[in-house]
Amino acid sequence: MWIFTKHGFYSAVCARQGDGAKGKPVDSDRIMVRARLRSHLDALRERFPDSLHDCEIVDTPEGDYACRIFVPKSVWTRVLAELAEETDYDDFKSKVKKQAGPQGAAYIEALGKVWRVMLGLQRHEH
Repeated sequence: MWIFTKHGFYSAVCARQGDGAKGKPVDSDRIMVRARLRSHLDALRERFPDSLHDCEIVDTPEGDYACRIFVPKSVWTRVLAELAEETDYDDFKSKVKKQAGPQGAAYIEALGKVWRVMLGLQRHEH
């Protein structure tokens, strides 16, 4: 699952058992939340300190995502519900721009590119 939020972009998948190494069986009770930018995971942990305080950010520069955290699925579902509840805008990209300021320019640019790609998909289907 890809999640684009005003805090950052995350890819959430079931973690593998143990240390999460490739080849190990999937642990359907644990989620691996991955991010391209550590600052996005930092922002998520800052936003949800009570839920994610025990989740250490693991740097994985050799991986397809630069860093990740491991979260019990029950905690992750609560975080997602709270993210949905905090929706207080009518234009997502504008909200991110206002919240992120100049330091979030690369994220805002990436959001625009994703938006255009998905618009192309829509136009292709119709």
